[in-house]
Amino acid sequence: MTASRQVIVVEDDRDFRESMVEYLVLNGLDVTGVKSALEFYQNMSQHKYDLAILDIGLPDQNGLVLAEYIRNNTGMRIIMLTAQSSLESKINAYKVGADLYLVKPIDFSELSASIFSMLGRLEVNQSLLQSQKIDEPALENKQPQWKLLRNNRRLYLPTGEEVKLTSKEFDLIERLALSSNTSM
Repeated sequence: MTASRQVIVVEDDRDFRESMVEYLVLNGLDVTGVKSALEFYQNMSQHKYDLAILDIGLPDQNGLVLAEYIRNNTGMRIIMLTAQSSLESKINAYKVGADLYLVKPIDFSELSASIFSMLGRLEVNQSLLQSQKIDEPALENKQPQWKLLRNNRRLYLPTGEEVKLTSKEFDLIERLALSSNTSM
């Protein structure tokens, strides 16, 4: 895990947020803690984050709205960390783009393990993409091609159609695309 991985925690309970940030920093992560959606947006305009931990019940905007914003505008991973344990709440979170839904109270060691697992996969995917770009010969093919864009998790078909993907769908298609030239 590289030291440059940035995590933002959006949690309105000050004591809980500070404890979580302190634990994650002690475990080697670069973490910013904010108490509201407004502070989140302000930080997003100045810094790039790899992962967001969001509470649903924020004072100024629902955490699901933040998750949908993140999913539509960034490549960040999203962990919902909330006291809302209903199945409907979980399903709604996954529908707007959450990668993982955890219910409070949570042991910080489980949260830390989840973060390192997500960021580790992200790092592997990025290094695979980089190595493919270096090794990939220049193709003179002028035919329409499939395009997979990370920043908005969209797949563009040769016909020009656009398909919005969930993070799991994106990861699967990316892995398939990267392994397409390997023999089995």
